[in-house]
Amino acid sequence: MAVRHTPTNIVHKGQEGGTTGCGTDTNKHPEHWVNTSLAITCNKDGCKN
Repeated sequence: MAVRHTPTNIVHKGQEGGTTGCGTDTNKHPEHWVNTSLAITCNKDGCKN
């Protein structure tokens, strides 16, 4: 599962209502996060393969 940060269009590993692979809390600004099937574009540890 992947989640997109709408202000930056960066796609992270994870899902809405939790924490991304790189540790970002998607509950802090839930309106900024959308579940997606797009390829992950975040290069931080935990998100990248």
